[in-house]
Amino acid sequence: MTSPHIVLIHGAWQGSWAFAAWQPLLEAAGWRVHAVDLPGNGHGPALSGQANLQGYTDHVVRLLETLDGPAVVLGHSGGGVTASQVAEAAPERVRALIYLAGMMLPSGLRFADLIAQCRAADPDFAYAGVEPHLQWDGLRAASRVPVDAALDLFLHDCEPGAASAAAARLCAQPESGRSMANRLSAARFGSVPRIYVECLRDRSVTLVLQRRMQALVPGARRVSLDCGHVPQLACPRTLTDALLPALDALASTSRV
Repeated sequence: MTSPHIVLIHGAWQGSWAFAAWQPLLEAAGWRVHAVDLPGNGHGPALSGQANLQGYTDHVVRLLETLDGPAVVLGHSGGGVTASQVAEAAPERVRALIYLAGMMLPSGLRFADLIAQCRAADPDFAYAGVEPHLQWDGLRAASRVPVDAALDLFLHDCEPGAASAAAARLCAQPESGRSMANRLSAARFGSVPRIYVECLRDRSVTLVLQRRMQALVPGARRVSLDCGHVPQLACPRTLTDALLPALDALASTSRV
């Protein structure tokens, strides 16, 4: 039987390198792994004009079209927005969606809108996230995450050496590729089975926000990990051991 494909979509300020610690475990489990570099995110050709939801979606769909069968598509953090739009654009090429502490947002809602909803629903809801720490270019068209903020908010439970190396690699992120809203339909996006991997100690996309997204976009199978925002670096073995059985279970009740 042909080995299955999995496409890994990084979040803001990152690149395909964000999955390097996890990729060997997936390959050892029989998966053909494709970690993408989204265009215009500080690596490879500039392509800054493609750093938006359409450009990101087209980039991933083009990859899917080269594969010999449908793939599981995973979005980490902000990469979840792209993963959703890929499923809307090409549901026949997506076996399942996985949100890894990912932004699984309903059609038309931005992450900032989600935060506002949570604040309106609970006056005691306290959330700052990374926004107050960002360093902006002169036009406020792109931002960077300082190393100390990345270590505290994203990588606090990772091995210190690995965390420092990852924080140093974070690149400039165009705002056009961060503040995005999906356009989704029940017939296309809604036909693709989903898994949500929630991270209980996440300081970036906090558990309250993760649970709110799961309520707003119901139907995903939940996997819970006792970790921070980057399980693929903090605990890749635990992530593998929890996620692959969930994919197997999804396969028994869907078209995966």
